[in-house]
Amino acid sequence: MNWRKLHYLLLIITLVIVTACYRHSHPNLVDKKSPASECRLIKHELGETCVPLNPQRIIVVDQIALEALVALDLKPIGTANHVFFDSKANLLKEKIAGISYIGKTGEINLEKVLQLNPDLIVSVYGIQPENYPLLSKIAPTVQVKHFQSDWQTPLREIGKVVNKIEKVEELLTQYEQRFQTIREQLENKFGKLEVTVSRIHGGMKVPEFSSQFSFPGGIVHSVGISMPPHQRQLIKSPDDYLIILSLERLDLLDSDALFIAVDPGAIEAFQEYQKTPLWQTLNVVKNKKVYQVDSGYWVHGSILSANAILDDLVKYLLTSNKV
Repeated sequence: MNWRKLHYLLLIITLVIVTACYRHSHPNLVDKKSPASECRLIKHELGETCVPLNPQRIIVVDQIALEALVALDLKPIGTANHVFFDSKANLLKEKIAGISYIGKTGEINLEKVLQLNPDLIVSVYGIQPENYPLLSKIAPTVQVKHFQSDWQTPLREIGKVVNKIEKVEELLTQYEQRFQTIREQLENKFGKLEVTVSRIHGGMKVPEFSSQFSFPGGIVHSVGISMPPHQRQLIKSPDDYLIILSLERLDLLDSDALFIAVDPGAIEAFQEYQKTPLWQTLNVVKNKKVYQVDSGYWVHGSILSANAILDDLVKYLLTSNKV
């Protein structure tokens, strides 16, 4: 038996034991499966799920789903945290006050999920297919498809799941009007501007830069900002949404401006990079146009993160006198 099958078997055994113990301690716990007349059948990445018409106790197992629900004026009762990059806490603030944490994405505490007694579990990328049956035994579970640069599609799919389609389109219309205005302002001020979108990874402790096929790179590209030519030539397909760099290739980060998201676990690594002679030779460093930004919304996200990135572009490129 390989390790994946063993891991899956242990998860099933754990869920059976935890469910039995919890239901024994809570004999009045009702079955989460709603009658057909009280739910809607939703097709999604992992199957078909009959979703409650008006879910009251939603758990999200990744923070993109958390952000999407908060944007739709819904407050989940539980969420998972990121493994490496910043959480959405700085972005969402009081909107997620009191939410319970159920572990980290990919490392969900099933007992905690069961104790929260959810009536719906929602995900964008946080559920492995082999774990879907386990969570489905606790509550109706839906996972929408995750795209790197196309964050609008999963937002629309989540809107369908929670019956907030009109709210989604309202938010997207407002966003489109905003980025078009910012695009015009940037063009009027700079004409042409080349910007690097980078991150220091909290796990590997190495720098990378993001292409137009990534979440942050796609947003920056949409407002008319280009990648430097020396970066563009390394992008061969939409699968190249980020390029990992070695210390010897820090020169690839050079541009008119550099937005760099530093994961919590990579702060010391970034400080060491800044001390290297190669870093000091970058024109973007000499010109003091390096902007350290929050990895909680500059790596992955939904509409609130997209708007926060626009805020940073306005703050550092349009409002600041540094560029």
